[in-house]
Amino acid sequence: EEVIDFLELQAERKREVGTLSYGFQKRVELGRALCMQPAVLLLDEPMAGMNAEEKEDMARYILDVNELAGVTVVLIEHDMGVVMDISHRVTVLDFGRVIADGTPSEVGADPAVIEAYLGEAA
Repeated sequence: EEVIDFLELQAERKREVGTLSYGFQKRVELGRALCMQPAVLLLDEPMAGMNAEEKEDMARYILDVNELAGVTVVLIEHDMGVVMDISHRVTVLDFGRVIADGTPSEVGADPAVIEAYLGEAA
């Protein structure tokens, strides 16, 4: 019940998951993981395929999982806007090699990150 309330799934609780919108299906996936009461939650591309509104909702839930439930979240995500908006610490890989690690502002200003993701040095 707590997880259903937390993820605002009350109105959808009796529906089969396959009949839900993609964003709600991803919410159910997050809820399933939260039912295990993890200390650490590894999320691999949780925003993939979502529209802007769904991403905004999921970002809020991820932040709440961390801030309200005290769960450490390890996020693998290619949407750098999302990463920079919700992360406390960012580690950037380029072909499996760490090229930057730090706060979002430090990483966003790193020349290696700019070159790897924008194709040119700052």
